[in-house]
Amino acid sequence: MLLKLAWRNIWRNRRRTIITLAAVSFATLLAIGMRGIQLGTYALNYRTIIEQFTSYVQIQPKGFQENPSLNKSFRYTKQLQQILDSIPEVPAYTPRIYADGLISYKDASLGSAIFGIEPQGEIKVTTLLEKIKEGTFIKSDSSNNIVIGITLLENLKAKIGDTVVVLAQGYDGSLGNLKFKIVGAIRMGSKEFDAMAVFMGLKTAQSLLGMYNRINVIAISAKGLSDAPDVKAAVSKKITNPDLRVLLWREVIPELTQLVEFDNVSGIFFLGILIVIVAFGILNTILMSITERFREFGVELAIGMPQLNLVKLVYLETLLITIFGLILGNIIGYGINYYIVQHPIIFGGELTKVYEEYGFLPRLESTLNFIIFLHVSFAVVIISFLSSLYPAYKVYKLEPLKGIRYT
Repeated sequence: MLLKLAWRNIWRNRRRTIITLAAVSFATLLAIGMRGIQLGTYALNYRTIIEQFTSYVQIQPKGFQENPSLNKSFRYTKQLQQILDSIPEVPAYTPRIYADGLISYKDASLGSAIFGIEPQGEIKVTTLLEKIKEGTFIKSDSSNNIVIGITLLENLKAKIGDTVVVLAQGYDGSLGNLKFKIVGAIRMGSKEFDAMAVFMGLKTAQSLLGMYNRINVIAISAKGLSDAPDVKAAVSKKITNPDLRVLLWREVIPELTQLVEFDNVSGIFFLGILIVIVAFGILNTILMSITERFREFGVELAIGMPQLNLVKLVYLETLLITIFGLILGNIIGYGINYYIVQHPIIFGGELTKVYEEYGFLPRLESTLNFIIFLHVSFAVVIISFLSSLYPAYKVYKLEPLKGIRYT
């Protein structure tokens, strides 16, 4: 009976109910659309930065993440390679050396960050090849060819094809130097990185640094962000060396996670304001509805209607309006997110150059993650429940005679 009464009551004033339904629906679809684009674009940026060079999972010596140095290294043995080859969750991996050095061309000498890599391995794990802006990528891990950051190339006042000297302190403390030919310039999107990066073959770097068969990092790829934790877990089970750590990308680049979380908080705050505005709309509708019916409620109380049943009636009316608004908002919100998933928003003109300058793709993506729909719907239901507390309280305190005499 209460449900039937609630249904009839909300349609007494059709215009007001439809306006409230539209407000709930609009807030729901706007929240779902915004969160979908926000989280979808976060995932896009995560993938872009991770796949540029960091990789989804890394194997490092203990303490290397906190204080990188050549002394924190390990042997890249056949046994270790066989272990990684035997893990089905690992699509590809590649070894690396990280070191500091000095690069000189004519009268210019600048500090550099040296990366010893296996070109064929990096192509499988990262998108380094796509970041080449001039020249070509390294073809062999034992050649004396290097690729350097585009800003470093400009600061040296050198060009593709020039010969430079790289000086670095080796693993044993001795100084090593070799001549290299610049075959390419790379732009990663970080000003500091582009002003210091020097990529050379792994074997050449080992020779320069006296590392022999030692490396600092093994970069491991994954099919995507959701698969990375499984890859880490699988590798961790197989790596029994206590001196090695298996790190997820979040642990390797915590600054990126912190930056995105900060932006995420601002997005949640804005959505909170939106939902609160809707709460006031629901409060206004329910309050107006019960105020108009005080005489009716007084009569019902006078003939024996339990006070609690009237409170339940108020909540049922609120719940019906909220549920129908949520259903409509979720359907339209899903459609909007689905469209953006299939047709990402791509920026053009000067905005494209700005995004590419910082290493991001110039587009917005969305996601159909169920958790977005669940969180938004739950938030709207809770705020609707809270907004009906005051109207319900007024009904609960209503006395039969005062209700009948209310004008």
